[in-house]
Amino acid sequence: MYARNMDPSGDSKFDEPRLAINRVYTRSGDAGETGLAGGQRVAKDSRRITAYGTVDELNAFVGLARHTAIGDPVIASLDGILLRVQHELFNLGSMLATLPADVHPRQARITAAEVAQLEAEMDQMNHGLPPLRSFVLPGSSRLNAELHVCRTVCRRAERVVTTLAREEPVPAEALKYLNRLSDAFFVWSRWASHLSGAAETLWEPNRASSGTAPGGGTLSV
Repeated sequence: MYARNMDPSGDSKFDEPRLAINRVYTRSGDAGETGLAGGQRVAKDSRRITAYGTVDELNAFVGLARHTAIGDPVIASLDGILLRVQHELFNLGSMLATLPADVHPRQARITAAEVAQLEAEMDQMNHGLPPLRSFVLPGSSRLNAELHVCRTVCRRAERVVTTLAREEPVPAEALKYLNRLSDAFFVWSRWASHLSGAAETLWEPNRASSGTAPGGGTLSV
């Protein structure tokens, strides 16, 4: 899925993709192996493949959240941010799919700029949100729930990349980005609910079956 990029013009920081996908199936992975960007054959369940595969899964969920955001004019501006994140996740996948010795100087990657941008957006959107007095339960709106799904998948990607980093060299920016991005999904979920007027659902320990508070949603049978 990931390939080296080549941009002979030199006008952009990263090389543009140069590939042609004419036939999706190749049969080359029928034995449970796949190829890294540098051409090495590795098992499909190897740690590196699991790492960028989880990032790819996250990208798909971000696309789902984008679709929901577009449908709400109040928070449609989030669509542009999420689209940028999708491009950044593909850049991250390019990093993870390439062994350090094979990284091209102009290969797409995550840098400190992406981390700083997420921090700036979180600071801006978090300003004006009511302070939390408890943990938040996902689901105050569809977009809120989808962004929390993105947050949890992002945390899983971070865990996998952390494990990979103990076994093989991984750029520090990869872990910083995933750590910051998961926080950003949390802030975006709160911001989206706030702008759309959806009340956040806070964790109440006593709403459990063993608790004492009424209204626990018990079904009479």
